[in-house]
Amino acid sequence: MSEVQQARPTLLYVDDEDMARKYFARAVGSEYEVLLAASAEEAIATLATDGARIAVLVTDFRMPGRDGGELLREVAQLYPQIVRILVTAYADKDMLLQTVNSGEVFRILEKPLSVAQVREVLRLAGERHRERALRQHRLMAIDETLAFLAHELNTPLAAIANFARGIESRVAGEYTEQRQGEIGQAASAMHDNAQYCLAVLSSFLQSVRNSAGSKAARPEPGAEVSAGALVASLLDTYPFSGDQRQWVQVEMHGDFPVQTLPNCVALVLSSVMSNALRALAGTPSPALRFVVVAQPHLEIHISDNGPGIPPEVMERLLVDPVTTHASAGGSGLGMIFCNRVMQSFGGGIRIASASGAGTTVTLDFPSFKNRMIRSDR
Repeated sequence: MSEVQQARPTLLYVDDEDMARKYFARAVGSEYEVLLAASAEEAIATLATDGARIAVLVTDFRMPGRDGGELLREVAQLYPQIVRILVTAYADKDMLLQTVNSGEVFRILEKPLSVAQVREVLRLAGERHRERALRQHRLMAIDETLAFLAHELNTPLAAIANFARGIESRVAGEYTEQRQGEIGQAASAMHDNAQYCLAVLSSFLQSVRNSAGSKAARPEPGAEVSAGALVASLLDTYPFSGDQRQWVQVEMHGDFPVQTLPNCVALVLSSVMSNALRALAGTPSPALRFVVVAQPHLEIHISDNGPGIPPEVMERLLVDPVTTHASAGGSGLGMIFCNRVMQSFGGGIRIASASGAGTTVTLDFPSFKNRMIRSDR
């Protein structure tokens, strides 16, 4: 009986020396499928066609044209799932420190290469790649699960919202004026809460659909989601009521890629904007402004000119379940959830507000791009 053999992991080795490439392929070819490239440009061309199946990149540092450090930086940005290893024959301390500190390399191998050392490092790199793949699959499973839940909740929530409007329209003439007001207020709160849930679900579903169809391992180069695109998508899909859309303005002071959990960031943006729109109800000349900032820090500011947040609520807002909308069904957990989402990938939320002075919520993002820029120096 023939046994089913597990496919060998694929790695890409880059070196301008022909003998070095042949030596490396012979040394590990029995355990890995080895792709070879003679330059950074040739490596990028190979990645363009085979990047989804390449687990490990091993590159020499000193090469004509673009060196291995430049190649590692580009691969780190375009193919983050690939584990990256640098080979060098030079004791270039500054180069090594920059490369390691910028997070663009998993290990550094020194020439002449030891076969035993190479095999051990590749074994560890394979484990790291499997960990990354598992984490990516888990994130995709979370996205798919939440998208399914959103789809299932969408129709009943819409029915609840319509039913609430129907109640409001039918109470007149059937009850006393006081009872009409009570029922109407309850129906209005029911409608507003259903609309809020629909808005959050709609925003999340749209972000998932925008990212659907990409390869499991990574998005296509140039297809990354930017902060500006997330804000634009939110404004395109959010079910505004009345003239709410006219309250919103967007300012762009640069843009930046949202490299981690863009679908969850879309949920945070939707939740924060929903809170702001609710706060602006009844405010003369309501205004809501999104400001995307790329320098010196990566940030999205959401500012409104509403009544602001009382100090006793502000000091507990990101810690305890506290809300200014308890009568409308608010639980106070929304901002805690949003802050935890941002913190999960190294960011966070800051809130500035005062009674009668409006509120600004700032989403802070980790500066992956800034670290890469610094490593070029």
